[in-house]
Amino acid sequence: MANTMSSFGEFNFGGVQDKLGSTVEIMEVESIGGKQVYEAENWGGFGSLCSDYGIYGNGFSDFTKYQQQDQQLQQQPQLISDYGVFDDMQFQFGALSPPLQACLEEIAKLESIPTLVPHVEPPKKELKRDFFSVAGLDLLNNYGSGFKRLNGERIVEPNPYPAYTEVKSSKLSTEEIMRVAGARFIRTASQVSPSDIPSMLSHPFELSFAGLSNEESRDVELVEFLLASAEKVGYQQYERASKLLDLCERLCSDRGNPVERVVFYFCEALQDKIDRETGRTIQKKQSFDIDKAMMNTNETSLACHNKIPFCQIAQFAGIQAVVEKVVEAKKVHVIDLEIRSGVQWTVLMQALASRDFPLELLKISAVGTSKETIQNTGKWLESFAKTMNLPFSFKMVLVPDMLDLKEDMFELDSEETVAVYTQFVLRSMVPQPDRLDSLMKVIKNIHPSVTVVTEVEANHNSPVFVTRFIEALFFYSAFFDCAETCIEQNDPIRKSLESNYFGNGIKNIVATEGEERKIRNVKIDVWRAFFARYGMEEMELSSSSLYQAELVAKNFPCGNSCTITMDGKTLIAGWKGTPLQSLSLWKFV
Repeated sequence: MANTMSSFGEFNFGGVQDKLGSTVEIMEVESIGGKQVYEAENWGGFGSLCSDYGIYGNGFSDFTKYQQQDQQLQQQPQLISDYGVFDDMQFQFGALSPPLQACLEEIAKLESIPTLVPHVEPPKKELKRDFFSVAGLDLLNNYGSGFKRLNGERIVEPNPYPAYTEVKSSKLSTEEIMRVAGARFIRTASQVSPSDIPSMLSHPFELSFAGLSNEESRDVELVEFLLASAEKVGYQQYERASKLLDLCERLCSDRGNPVERVVFYFCEALQDKIDRETGRTIQKKQSFDIDKAMMNTNETSLACHNKIPFCQIAQFAGIQAVVEKVVEAKKVHVIDLEIRSGVQWTVLMQALASRDFPLELLKISAVGTSKETIQNTGKWLESFAKTMNLPFSFKMVLVPDMLDLKEDMFELDSEETVAVYTQFVLRSMVPQPDRLDSLMKVIKNIHPSVTVVTEVEANHNSPVFVTRFIEALFFYSAFFDCAETCIEQNDPIRKSLESNYFGNGIKNIVATEGEERKIRNVKIDVWRAFFARYGMEEMELSSSSLYQAELVAKNFPCGNSCTITMDGKTLIAGWKGTPLQSLSLWKFV
């Protein structure tokens, strides 16, 4: 019974709609110079994270293992951000993450290079280029040293000759262009002075890559200029960075090919960062609230849901897991944190309606802040339940603040089998550790049979600018490539998606700091360590859930570019090998 396969393999979300209508910055708060800094002492289980990630902030002085490995860290606490952040690549190498070049070095897996503390201007008397620490060298190892497409038809292989890389057949993806540009940038930057702008601009054209088309060559060169500009920003050489940005902006466009569009929005973000740090503009909070927009049902979100596979992959696989946990229950209670359209629950209704024995009650408790949105969702789900002849109850749980959420708001019944569903909710509370802690305690008190967690699979939570820049560059490159493939060129939805969601996301990650930086995604290994603090244990996804994920991907025209892999017990959905979303199941022990 555990692997019972529900009968919604051919279910179409769009058809139902037509018919009826988010390392965690954590830790004890301590006042330092009028600012809040979060430390690890009060987070019990987080102490075990030190060996894998480390925690930024004053609390890092407790981690003697890393003090012994790198005395320099003890001497430079003033360089650590006021936000105590999990950066899952930093402390395992016992050094601070460097500016851009060390990160890019990993693409080509070139030789080791000396250490340089980030954001420190090289002495003016030294004209030779200083390279950076091995801490950054592991960052892009995750992306691999070569470029192997899904079907193995396109390979870019490292070459012993520094000015030549061989490219074989087919067209490079947007992310592969970024990798090639990174490899070229490293080789170029190793041969020129950091202060020699003309040389930086001319030297890349002297390197050749056999097999690149004219468009690919232009794209690679464009990305090189972007990387050079980001490096100057990392060194706080803003005037030089601006000159490179001016060149990039003449060569890119928000209406060009995917590479040009990626560069366009990263140029905007870098310029915004320069303006903020030089005081040229008044820092204003982001006008477009991405998390709020994702929580609401709108034309862009619905179109993306129907045209881009990732959300449906996680939803179908996650609902399959819920079905398996409630397969014998007479009363089923689903708690949906920050419910959106609720369309995924029509899938659950179909599965429960097809069971061999009747269901006494399906109750959905919808958590949220917008009464109108939740009411509309509830009415729609009630209408659908009637078409399935299911006994159904819908309850709104309105909370202006997650600190106000209590388990007695859910009217729990001892005969109910409870499942908690959270999709891109936890990520939004990473900058608010008190709310995240409060929510986890509520869920623990409820003790659901399964907690389904869907989150962004990316590391956008580093206090170091260059780390965030590199992670964001590859992450959004994959999304732009996906949008190019899945959404028609002239579809206004694509422009809205890229400008509002991608563009503002890039700007928030790259340009902002402190409390203004809201987008702080962390990867599944960080969430694992976090959940362990509350006594949660990861559960296996069944073969039926994995089959549902694969079936959904195949039903999309662009599904052959969508990759589904496993990280331990967690399903990772990605685009041409780049991880984008994770789905994991949890229970309390």
